[in-house]
Amino acid sequence: MNIFLTGATGYIGSAVADALKKAGHSVTGLARSDEAGGKLHLKGVASHRGDLTSPESLAGAASALDGVIHTGTTNDGRVDQAAIRAMLDAMKGSNKPLVYTSGVWVLGNTGDKPADENAPLNPTALVAWRPAVERMVLESAQKGVRAIVIRPALVYGHGGGIPADLVKSAREDGAARYVGRGENRWPAIDVDDLADLYLRALEHGPAGTLLHATDGSAYRVKEIAEAASAGAGKGGRTAAWPLEEARKTLGAYADALVLDQRVSGAKATSLLGWKPRAAGILDDLRRGSYVS
Repeated sequence: MNIFLTGATGYIGSAVADALKKAGHSVTGLARSDEAGGKLHLKGVASHRGDLTSPESLAGAASALDGVIHTGTTNDGRVDQAAIRAMLDAMKGSNKPLVYTSGVWVLGNTGDKPADENAPLNPTALVAWRPAVERMVLESAQKGVRAIVIRPALVYGHGGGIPADLVKSAREDGAARYVGRGENRWPAIDVDDLADLYLRALEHGPAGTLLHATDGSAYRVKEIAEAASAGAGKGGRTAAWPLEEARKTLGAYADALVLDQRVSGAKATSLLGWKPRAAGILDDLRRGSYVS
């Protein structure tokens, strides 16, 4: 298949592009600029000039190619919704796959029982717009689109993602700084394991499927910060950033970082045979891709 991939130069999108190519698919990435197109070319990815803020620039590729994986976002609900709607409308009646990226932050605090795909939603303010887009995507299954929604947990690996901020603070300030008291838990997923799930969903996921992408772990944030500090050579030293102070700098993002979550990825395993294989976030922080 030739897959239209938004966010192709981003953290998740780059890993997805690699997984698609390894599986024998062709990839056409959304490029907002000549520079972005050049980066895609170096990765062996064709480019389609367009922008998520210009829905009409997306419809043609969504219609012409064999499927869509949407990993890009503007973090503006109205803009993202219009972009997704344009692609879904272009794919109506085609039975082609569209895989949409949401995230587990739509669940809010989950408590001690791991939340599955049937859990009620209580999205933190930063992603309050996402459930409506999820519904729009899943409902398109009734209009001839093989639509799938994936909610990744905290994504790590390749030295990137949110954990990289912990490592950066440790290297610059001598201690890994986290928001809040650090007792809340983060579910996690390695970026390459996540890309494997996108591939499986694209190839075999039934229309109207919602999947959580997590390896089943739920480490306390302070423990994750200690691993980041150790890997950065700072002896596991950490520093708490009170939530009220963090909000002044980070806004609603600060509240997302203090969510306490446990999330189940069992459905993806049973439905698609997906099995995360990475050693885990603590090992990667201490001895893996985050260690310079």
